[in-house]
Amino acid sequence: MLEIRVLGDFQVLSEGAPVGFPPSKKTKALLAFLAVTGKPHQRERLCEMFWDIPDDPKASLRWSLSKIRQLLPEEEAAMLQADRSVVQMQPGHRLDLERLGPLERSALADRSTEELEATYALMAGPFLADVSLPRCPDFEAWRTALCDELEIGRLNLLRELVSRLEDEPARALRYAHAMASALPGNDEINRQIERLNRSALAQAATTPRADVQPAPAPETRPAQDLAHQEVRFCRGAGGVRIAYAIAGRGKPVLRAAHWMSHLQYDWESPVWRHWMQALSERNRLVRYDERCNGLSDSEAEDLSFEAMVEDLECVVEAAGLERFTLLGISQSCAISVAYATRHPERVSGLVLYGGYVKGWRKRGNPREVAMREALATLMREGWGRNNARFRQLFTSMFIQDATEEHIAALDALQSRTISPDNAWRLQNSFADIDVSELLSKVKVPTLVLHARDDAVAPVSSGRTFAAEIANARFIELDSGNHILTENEPAFGQFVRHLRAFIDATS
Repeated sequence: MLEIRVLGDFQVLSEGAPVGFPPSKKTKALLAFLAVTGKPHQRERLCEMFWDIPDDPKASLRWSLSKIRQLLPEEEAAMLQADRSVVQMQPGHRLDLERLGPLERSALADRSTEELEATYALMAGPFLADVSLPRCPDFEAWRTALCDELEIGRLNLLRELVSRLEDEPARALRYAHAMASALPGNDEINRQIERLNRSALAQAATTPRADVQPAPAPETRPAQDLAHQEVRFCRGAGGVRIAYAIAGRGKPVLRAAHWMSHLQYDWESPVWRHWMQALSERNRLVRYDERCNGLSDSEAEDLSFEAMVEDLECVVEAAGLERFTLLGISQSCAISVAYATRHPERVSGLVLYGGYVKGWRKRGNPREVAMREALATLMREGWGRNNARFRQLFTSMFIQDATEEHIAALDALQSRTISPDNAWRLQNSFADIDVSELLSKVKVPTLVLHARDDAVAPVSSGRTFAAEIANARFIELDSGNHILTENEPAFGQFVRHLRAFIDATS
């Protein structure tokens, strides 16, 4: 099935895989116009809409139509019908625009909340966000009119969701903030956000969430996840022993290593166990402990960026991965970017969560540098010890509203995964990461996700990844956590977007 996406950046997919297009925006615009209108158009009118008279409009139209036919799979190219006078895109393709349904307030009232949320998720960006043709006023007028119409519908959708979810303020806040972004300076919306914030805080303090089942305690959790994991070893850069593990079945996903990981304890930890389960539930999950962490060698002189990339290459070869989805988390986003530029033939899709293009020292913010240097010094004194102040400071950076269980789990992660000296050394190494020159070289499908209020890696870093990597898609998650917790809605959104991306690119 041919799928054409016009919400956000223009995309064409066949059997879930992206179809490459020439750099000509007019060719993309022509196909989008034909697909959305779904009716026959006179050749002369298309020539007037897209090409200037000094050129050869008829020849340009023929060239674009031929390029579209060449790029579409043979059985789907027949949908593009053209004779001497008329051009039309025949039915038979899926168009994301048609899945929205009516967006008038009166029509929205008859749809379920779940359906409205799914509709909002489809509206990933403005109509044909990357296909603007300022020198083609007729096309631009059509595109702008549809863009404005959809934005009005999106605001109707947001208003309906906020109104309907007043009794679930934590859920409603995401949509209220989206309204505030679309209508900056609107006092009514700002007051509504303040009311929802107060209600959410009051509910959190007095009433447990009824829609979330508490996670089983570690000791009662089924042991099958850990039992089905196979741990192996390989030699990374400089002969350092790297531990890696394989769990689950399905399309392969390789999670590049981040610090404070432990191949075995992660299955028990309330900080990471839900990640492990979600990633291995439908896929063959390959992950490894970073050098100086977990089951990998605890002593390594070389903690350079290049050594980290070579360790990733080592795991790929040892695990026998031919083609896979590469998932980067936090500092391993930069390492994943470097790997994807070197081995694009191996990477079916690149997913970057909570990462940064430049480390904290390279970002050059004096306040952040001073804070990070102070924290690095504290690591040598408070790491893995029962130091209440250090625990609170450290945990709140990664999980803003951490429970006592989260604080205890991060304490355990510190003591089980890495020594104080190595934690200090790694933090200093991460500070100098800079992959800004590599982003334009990434040629694989890329999905970037980032928590809006991440205190470890600013959301602007995620936006930079998405802006500088060609055709990357950006998803901003409504969370303040660097490590998403099991029961927060943002984690469910992360999993859904990840699975859809894997299905589309693998």
